[in-house]
This record gives sequence, C-alpha cells and structure tokens, in this order.
Amino acid sequence: MTLDDTEMLVTRHGVQLHVRPARDEDEPALATFFANVSPQDLRFRFLTSVRAVSHERLSGMIQANDATSESLIAFGSDGSVLAAAMLAGDNRKDTAEAAIAIRHDMKAQGIGWTLLDHLVGHAKRMGYRTIEALEDRDNRSAITIEREMGFEPHPVDGDPMLVRLTRNIA
Repeated sequence: MTLDDTEMLVTRHGVQLHVRPARDEDEPALATFFANVSPQDLRFRFLTSVRAVSHERLSGMIQANDATSESLIAFGSDGSVLAAAMLAGDNRKDTAEAAIAIRHDMKAQGIGWTLLDHLVGHAKRMGYRTIEALEDRDNRSAITIEREMGFEPHPVDGDPMLVRLTRNIA
C-alpha cells in the first residue's frame, strides 16, 4: 500500500488519516484490523455478537464499492489500518447509512468525528437526502458524536436496544 493513492484527512487531535476505498488486496490488513477491535466495538459495528470477522463478511465489505455504497479504509502514516468506514445507500438516493469501526488503541482522537464528517460530505455529493446510523444504545460515544453533528435520535420499532440517528443533508 502506498499513501500516494489516498485522500488525507486530519483529525482535530492531529492524527493523519490516509483514506481510500477498500480493495481486494486489503483483506489481510482488514482481518488484522478487526482482530484489534474490542469485542464490544465489534458488537457495536455489526449489531450482533461477533468473535471474529469472517472472510465472507470481509469480502462483502471490500466488494461494496459501487454506485450506492462505499467501503473506506483509514490508514495511519505507518500503513496500518486505524479505522474502517462504510456508507451504504438505497437505490432511490434517499437514505445512506454510515457505520464506522476504530482500532481500540486509536479511540478518543477524533477519528470517528472526522470519518463521519467525511461520510456525510460523500453522501451529499452522491445526492442522498438523509444520512443515518443505527446504534446500540450502549454505544454512548458514537451517539454523542452523531448528536453533536446534528443527527436526531429515533426509536427502532421492535428493538429497544437500538436507536436510529438521522440527519437531513439535502
């Protein structure tokens, strides 16, 4: 991986993120990344108990780059994966869903905020009217960031453990 083919984002804490769409050759690096994500954060990202992220799930994330969705990887300056982000939209260009996972040792450095802001801008450029995130109610840090960024919380019918946060971006 070269950093030349990435877009540079800098967090408010000065962390440099080299971001680009995921590729087939990224699967081993993504597997290593998810092995360094805490079990709780895996549950928050996939909304179910996951011990390890399977080859099938990694392949699905990598192959998600198309007209309605994008799977992004944020690399550190040393080439290691610091975070993974997904934007998945509907075919009507109405709503796009954002999901982010951050390596445990890189939390509280502005990475989530910076990547979510990047996904909001990307969803706007793609023509979506709304961006949303589906969160476990225990994921207080993500919910706090999303609310600070103008997302509004809504209950999820039939599942009291989840909250849908939405933001109009039209």
